[in-house]
This record gives sequence, structure tokens and C-alpha cells, in this order.
Amino acid sequence: MTTSITIFDTTLRDGTQGEGISLSADDKLKIAQKLDALGVHYIEGGNPGSNGKDIEFFERVKSLKLQSKITAFGSTRRKFSQADQDSSLVRIAESGVPAATLVGKSWDFHVHTALQTTLEENLSMVYDSIAFLKQRGMEALFDAEHFFDGYKNNPEYAVAVLRKAQEAGADWLVLCDTNGGTLPGEIHEIVSRIRQELTAPIGIHTHNDCELAVANSLAAIQAGARQVQGTINGYGERCGNANLCSIIPNLQLKMGYDVLPEEKLRTLTGTARYVSEIANVNMPVGQAYVGNAAFAHKGGIHVSAIMKDSKTYEHIQPELVGNKQRILVSELAGQSNIISKAQSLGLDVNANNEQTKAIMDHIKELEHQGYQYEAADASLELLLRQAFGEPVEVFKVESFKILVESGAKGQMNSEAIVKLNVDGQQVYTAAEGNGPVNALDNALRKALVQFYPKIEEIHLSDYKVRVFDEKDATAAKVRVLIESSNAESTWSTVGVSSNVIEASWEALVDSIRYALLNMEKSTTTSFDNIERIGVVNH
Repeated sequence: MTTSITIFDTTLRDGTQGEGISLSADDKLKIAQKLDALGVHYIEGGNPGSNGKDIEFFERVKSLKLQSKITAFGSTRRKFSQADQDSSLVRIAESGVPAATLVGKSWDFHVHTALQTTLEENLSMVYDSIAFLKQRGMEALFDAEHFFDGYKNNPEYAVAVLRKAQEAGADWLVLCDTNGGTLPGEIHEIVSRIRQELTAPIGIHTHNDCELAVANSLAAIQAGARQVQGTINGYGERCGNANLCSIIPNLQLKMGYDVLPEEKLRTLTGTARYVSEIANVNMPVGQAYVGNAAFAHKGGIHVSAIMKDSKTYEHIQPELVGNKQRILVSELAGQSNIISKAQSLGLDVNANNEQTKAIMDHIKELEHQGYQYEAADASLELLLRQAFGEPVEVFKVESFKILVESGAKGQMNSEAIVKLNVDGQQVYTAAEGNGPVNALDNALRKALVQFYPKIEEIHLSDYKVRVFDEKDATAAKVRVLIESSNAESTWSTVGVSSNVIEASWEALVDSIRYALLNMEKSTTTSFDNIERIGVVNH
């Protein structure tokens, strides 16, 4: 029989302690619904009384009727007080959630130094607090803070703390590597010992200060832990928490545990990217399983092999976690890269096609000039479609102009004027922005929205400028990479010029060009019946 593992997500609590992450109550509710759809078993929402956002979250989440258990967080009662008079514990009990996690000290050093109380009083604090929750019919999880450091320093006391929580009725004993400094071998050995001494089910909560949070979590599971706590994308204080986006597929696809239904696992990549978007934090492209480059192939030998069988350079099928295979095309690419990429677009191409050799040489020359197509899939797709006989035009740019002036109090104002031809109609419009690129973006959209209303759904999500040949100073060539998004997807485009405005314009136009092409593709059964975009011929 397959062993089941319980997933406890603390993105909304521990994850928000990460630098640069701040979630509103609305953000937390959106993420909670996404986590519920993923199928995690517990969603830790925060402390019901610690701040206004958490108070609002716990009040509003009741109406969502989620399948996951919404869990409150708090700490054991204050020293030398009564649990039923501790305001934090009372707020947790009154929050209406079915479960709560209480954190307590298990390292004698922390008891003396942080709490400044006796070892005996700390044991009473743990027992009284867990018992308080159980008396009110709640499921109680005990997070033994700094457990592994405490066990290594004073194993008898660390175990005594767990025993007190167990005696009080704790449903889970969660062992925390709070400082993130324990090694996987130590985790396995200590969890194995605890499993022999206690009967309550064990959970694991690790931090990533040694880049070992995922490895430590897996080691704990192998030693008998049955709950894993972590966050989406590994968000959390300092170096972060254990990354559930790696833990979940490792447990299920590599180690054979029962974690999520297969159809839920296929939503993992979408969940990771959704949370990243809400948190306004860019995901590392190389993040395991869910990153944009997790199944990306660049070397010609690699691409040639995966075209024969993807197992040659992919450890799983990317679709199992909702990701997809990507073929990168660059100056390092072989003919296989071009063929694979073109075929994925439905283009009729083969190894003997002279066009294939010509476009490969053309791409290499463009990359020599500064273009970077491995980071700009949308621009590459447009380039390939045009090269293989799909000259597509939806609008033509006749001219554009930028005006920048200093206004009152030294404020800089930017205005863009664009002249387009759309299906034979000349469109002349202007728009302001908080900078030249923003003004151009606004003007281009303003000109096109009357023809393509869905363009309003597109937004620019990232903008990067790279300078080449710094010795040329202000005359140096620059590369602009623009990332754009809508509700369904994200795409990137590139522009290169010695003029940053021209490079930005080129990338902007490609972005809109790609978006409109795909809008047409989603609503039209035949490409032969539509006009397509053709603006910048690199």
C-alpha cells in the first residue's frame, strides 16, 4: 500500500516573512483558493489577531468553503500566565478555523535566552497551550522550534518538550530546523530516533540557509515523518523555507509516495507562477520542475537527442507537473534546434530544407549583433514564421515620435505620438506615460484597441536593458528584453539598437505583434483568412 504524505502550506504565513514579499488580504485569499485547487491539505493563513490583514483574511476565508484545512498560527501561552487568559490563544480559538499550529521552544538555550524562563515553565507552557486548543475541539499541531539544534545540545529536554505536547493531545509533532543549519544525514538519524520514542505522527519544517531545505525534508520523510511543511517557490525569511514545488514532485514522482492526485500535480507549475505573480516576485528561470528553463534545451547535441526520445535529457515528462519542453535557439544552436522549434509551430521544415540552414545562419548573425532569442521566445516565433513563408501583417508602423519635457517642479513628462496603418485605415494617436517607453506602450495600445479590444488584457510585466561595449559610453548598443503577460500566458520579446528608445520600441511592437497573432489563432480556424502582424524585420 502506498504511503500518504500530508502537505502543509505556510506561504501565507512563513512565506510572507521573506524579504520583498507583502500580501494584502485580497492577495492571500486569491492564493488560498489556488492552493486549495492544487490540493494541499493544510493552508496556514497567519495569526488571527496579529494584524489587520490577517484578521480580515480569517473573517473572509470562511465564505470560500475550501477543501483544504485553514490553519491559524500562534505561540504557546506567555510565561507564568493561564492559557484561557492568553489573548492570542483566545483569538485563535474564536477564529472559527478547524486547526491551529502553536510554536514552542524545544532548545534549552532558547528557553533561557529568548524566553528567559525555566525549563519546567516552558514545558507547562507547551502542555497548557495544546490542551487549551484540544478542549475547544480544535486540531492542534505543535511546531517544535529549533528542534534539531535543541536535540543536538540537550536531547533529553528536546524530547521532553515533544512528550509534553503529545500528552496534551497534539495531533502532529512538527520538528523544525529553524536556523536551517542541519544536514540531511543528521535529520534522518534524529527523526528516526524520535519515531521510536513517541507515538504521535511527525511533521518536518525546514529552512534553506544551507540550500538543504528540500533535501532535509525528503530525508525526514524517509525516516518516518508523514507531514511536510513548506511554501510555494520556497518563499520565507532569510534564505527561504522548503520549496513545496520541488518537494511534492520529488515525493510523488521519484520516491513513490501518495501526495496529490495526478490531475492536481499537473497544476503545480501554474500554481507556482500564479503565486509568483501575486507576490510580485520573479521566479528563477532555472527553478526545478516549475521554472521556465526546467525543461529547456539549447545545445545542438541535446536537442538532436530529445527529438528522438525526450528521456535522453529530461528526467520526467514536463507535463506531469504542468510544465512544457522548450527548445532554445541561439548562436550555439544546431540545425536540430531550428527544426524542432519550427515543427512545434506547425511549420513544414526538415533537415534538408535550405531555408532551415539560411535561418540558422541568420539567427546566429543576429545574436552576434546582440539579439538573444533564448530569452525571447515570442520574437523567435515571429522570426521563424516569417522565414518559413508566413509574412503576417495586421498593422504597419508609419512613424513614431517621443516628446520629453520638464514640467512644474522639475517633473519630467513624456508623450508619444504614433502613426499606424491598420487594414488600410490610418490611425494617428498620442498618449502620455511616466517615461518614454511607457508613453510608447500607451500610444500603441490606444491606437489598436478600437480594432483589437482584447489588447487591454495585456500588460508589460518586466523590462530589462543590457548595455554592450561599455567603452562606447552613451553611444553603446543596448539590448532590451520585455516580458508581457495576460491571464493565460507570459511571453518575452527583444530589441537591439544603439538607441534605447528604438530598441524598446522594437521589443514593444514584437510583444503586441505576438499577442495579436495568438489572439487570432485562438479565434480563427484558418490562418489563410486573416491578416497578420508584420512590423519589424530584424
